[in-house]
Amino acid sequence: MLPLQGHHELRARLTAAVARGTLPASLMLYGPAGTGKERLALWLATRLLCETPTSEGAACGSCRHCTYAAQGAHPDLHWYFPRPRLKDGAADDMDDVLADLTDAIAERVKEKGPWTAADPTDGLYVTTVRAMVRRAVLTPAIARRKVIVVADADRMVSQEGKDEAANAFLKLLEEPPANTTIILTSNLSASLLPTIRSRVAAVRVAPLSSDARAAMETHGVKRSDSKRNDRAAAMLDAARGGPVQRYAAALSQGSWGARGAYSEALDALVGLLHERARDAASQGDDAAAAGAARGVALVEETRRIAYQNVNPQLLTARLLRDLAPLVS
Repeated sequence: MLPLQGHHELRARLTAAVARGTLPASLMLYGPAGTGKERLALWLATRLLCETPTSEGAACGSCRHCTYAAQGAHPDLHWYFPRPRLKDGAADDMDDVLADLTDAIAERVKEKGPWTAADPTDGLYVTTVRAMVRRAVLTPAIARRKVIVVADADRMVSQEGKDEAANAFLKLLEEPPANTTIILTSNLSASLLPTIRSRVAAVRVAPLSSDARAAMETHGVKRSDSKRNDRAAAMLDAARGGPVQRYAAALSQGSWGARGAYSEALDALVGLLHERARDAASQGDDAAAAGAARGVALVEETRRIAYQNVNPQLLTARLLRDLAPLVS
């Protein structure tokens, strides 16, 4: 499994909360794409299951619970992430959906490298949500508790006539069983339904440091060759340019949906703005840091609206117009 890089201060805070018994039962790790939130969630899940933590409070890495978790085979660690919708009747068969997910987990563990980003059409469909709810009420198999990790929770797809599954999941978040911890991840908290956000403790995962990014690159994770980063950089350059450049950038977005490349480009733009704010603050440029921070809020709002299938070209034109005075 891909090694966890960076986030040392956040890991220390989470470890301390586990040791004190004050970790929320339902929490959400959110922040820009590419910061290792899913891997961080699995790390936290392993610590919660570990039976012999170190003197510093971290998972030991050698007990049976840590071993099973590292193999993606712990019966009390339930890991969900977006998957393609199965064809024909299999999409509504819980056993088929869970079997597909089990195979996907085995592939991820076997690769021991960066996980392929979910396809724009992948999602957490209603049958998967039902499986989460059903598993949550089961007695732990070998550990003292269960941990449910839901990666990219903003990909949870609601379906007309399936409200009972969504309502059951919301009830689970609000009142999880006493021996259960639920950890969601999302690139942007604004992209989650308000009903979900109100039921979880939000924990922001900051962008990785340059050292952590360099360490990730040694494992094959390269930010520089990502198309979404190229699109984000082009949008930021256009925001600093004139009206013609901004409109050209807007028109280049095409007509893909919010769950596709456009959404990913907005995720990357948030990361660029965070970096801009951090660099400006370190140089004492408070005005530039504040402008970049306000820009992050604008992009988050744009991504939220994009989930309503609004034309990306119109959204981008407005976003770049509003960003211009903040990043010039």
